[in-house]
Amino acid sequence: MRGSSRGSATAVQAALDAVLAQGSSWAPLADELFAVTAVVDGNASLRRALADPSRGTAEKQGLARAVFGGKVGETTTNLVAEVAGQRWSAERDLTDTLESLAVQCLLATAERAGHIDRVEDELFRFERIVAGDPALRDTLSSRNTDGNGKAALVRGLLEGKAAPETVRLAEQAVRAPRGRRLDRTMEAYLALASTRRDELTALVTAATPLTEQQGARLRSALEAHYGKAVSLQVVLDPTVMGGIRVQVGDDVVDGTVLRRLDEARRHVTGG
Repeated sequence: MRGSSRGSATAVQAALDAVLAQGSSWAPLADELFAVTAVVDGNASLRRALADPSRGTAEKQGLARAVFGGKVGETTTNLVAEVAGQRWSAERDLTDTLESLAVQCLLATAERAGHIDRVEDELFRFERIVAGDPALRDTLSSRNTDGNGKAALVRGLLEGKAAPETVRLAEQAVRAPRGRRLDRTMEAYLALASTRRDELTALVTAATPLTEQQGARLRSALEAHYGKAVSLQVVLDPTVMGGIRVQVGDDVVDGTVLRRLDEARRHVTGG
């Protein structure tokens, strides 16, 4: 997010944190916020009106309450009104924020239950499984497949094997991709999980599994560099031939044999 949206997102986050400080399960709130996101995503006139910077805060909040009041709970209505009352640089920032509130409600539920790390790992593994199965990837990514049908397929794959929050988030990712590829949606969810855990996630691509000692050394080096906790998500890719590629946010360190060979080829050919 850029410009005014950053400050608005911070204000909304404070409102959500106040809600999450009470109770221990926010799954119903997440469901309502996902539903509100779908309504705003699907109604261009409403979306423009809620994000219109020329409208006053009270006017936009009044519109939000008029549209959603009585249809969702009071807590949801208040959060949506808080979002609507902010100033957004782009309409997409408003709807992305609504979605992030819903995702965070589920992550907070998992955190309170003591298994947010499990949810984060399961979401990552689910995305990798889908990426490695072309038929499944095509089915879950197809715009011709009913969203509820895709969600039912995901539920059949994960239910009883993953945490309830993992199942719900995976269902949401395929039911309402909001114009994104599944891997991008999972990336957004995982970023929120890392933020919730106050740590960074390093995506490590290697030809072979890291030993426990190698993983510990890499984690220690990254934590020393970034000054905060780092979790490793390891992807095995034999095509890299050796070495590792590490990505933390937008930072990429590529030490694979494939990369070094490619650099040598460009040096020799001048390409």
